[in-house]
Amino acid sequence: MKVIVTGGAGFIGSCLLWKLNQEGISDILVVDHLGETLKWRNLVGKDFKDYLEKEDFLRLVCEDKIDKDTDVIIHLGACTSTTCFDATYMMKNNYEYSKELAKFAFQRKIPFLYASSAATYGAGEIGYSDEDEATLTLRPLNIYGYSKQLFDLWVLKNGLIDKVTGFKFFNVFGPNEYHKGEMMSVIAKSFDRVLKEKKMKLFKSYREDYADGEQKRDFIYVKDVVDIIYHFIEHPKKTGIFNVGTGHAHSWNELAKAMFRALDMPARIEYFDMPESIRDKYQYFTQADLSKLQRAGLNHSFFEFNDAVKDYAGYLESRDSAHFL
Repeated sequence: MKVIVTGGAGFIGSCLLWKLNQEGISDILVVDHLGETLKWRNLVGKDFKDYLEKEDFLRLVCEDKIDKDTDVIIHLGACTSTTCFDATYMMKNNYEYSKELAKFAFQRKIPFLYASSAATYGAGEIGYSDEDEATLTLRPLNIYGYSKQLFDLWVLKNGLIDKVTGFKFFNVFGPNEYHKGEMMSVIAKSFDRVLKEKKMKLFKSYREDYADGEQKRDFIYVKDVVDIIYHFIEHPKKTGIFNVGTGHAHSWNELAKAMFRALDMPARIEYFDMPESIRDKYQYFTQADLSKLQRAGLNHSFFEFNDAVKDYAGYLESRDSAHFL
């Protein structure tokens, strides 16, 4: 199998390389933008055929110089920052780039899998259904979510839904996310402080119906995520846009307690002010509706929540391996 993975040095992308290697697949073209980041470390130990910077790859795509025998394109490359306010950059990087790559895949009849996001659901006021008609009415809260929504809409409005497989990732956590800075999971960002100060800090709530720390997310372990992606790589005729979460929401307090439990420490949680710049864009509840995923024949056995946190804590404690898969 010949595979192209954009965003292949990133969080989910590099974990997918690990999964592909586990399945005996190494004829992989990795596409990313490394710049001055430490993302390159996610590629160490992975078996792949070649690497291209994202702009060089797009140029070759436009010149029709990409291997004609490619079996699948998995487009995970994007700016995923929910605090980036450069709308022009987001539209070019997340929306226009995705369109060009999708058109290339359609012309070559190559299965095209891509990353959407649960950020498209905005405040969740109409729920978390990934049915096509629901997708048409979503109202994202930030430009990241909107750039992802716009590509989903382009696919739907142009009758291309039977040519793509999109993944609306919920709150993914796990190894290989260290380079994401403020976009890392709370587990990764808090780990050193928990070890040093024996406490964890969470945002206060600014809604009366949610106590501090009781805001809820559908947290999904990255090992589950790459298993789900691989299922669709193996079944390219199963197309559509699918939620990728566990279908169960957990509070930030539950997450904190799971971390303390994994470290065999008493739970100590403090709450601090949420920055004003994100208070009106903050999601208080997310939970994936998995009925469409199940109709597609995926009956995945997810990591139990506490087991997933414990497994990840093991990577974070292993300083010599820098918490990589």
